[in-house]
Amino acid sequence: MRSISRNIARALVVTMFCLGLPVPAAHAELVPTDQADASLQAGTPVRQRIEALLARDEVRVGLERYGVSPSEAKARVDALSDEELERAASRLDSLPAGGFDPVDVLWIAFLVFIVLLVTDILGFTKVFPFTRKAK
Repeated sequence: MRSISRNIARALVVTMFCLGLPVPAAHAELVPTDQADASLQAGTPVRQRIEALLARDEVRVGLERYGVSPSEAKARVDALSDEELERAASRLDSLPAGGFDPVDVLWIAFLVFIVLLVTDILGFTKVFPFTRKAK
């Protein structure tokens, strides 16, 4: 019991010491108009990149296959805010180039395994010899 109290006391001493450490203060300052305008101009290459993507023939054909006209898609892109365009561009950058990630195959195989395992345990199927029927 005495050693537990001693360990708790040590932990409290360390915690109190850490609470007393100085924390850096946050500083705010005014931003000049030309800097704010420059940050707004920085969003235009993303818009141009997405518009260039929509101008490609294979993308145009794919959109028409889904029933979206290229002019309607351009109007929708023009209606997006800079923040929404940044999110869309980052999502486009994170997608695999081939369109299907091999990791997805592993997830699907794992999901099929789990479903078959559960159905074996419930007694609906008998796929795996190492499972027993639940009572």
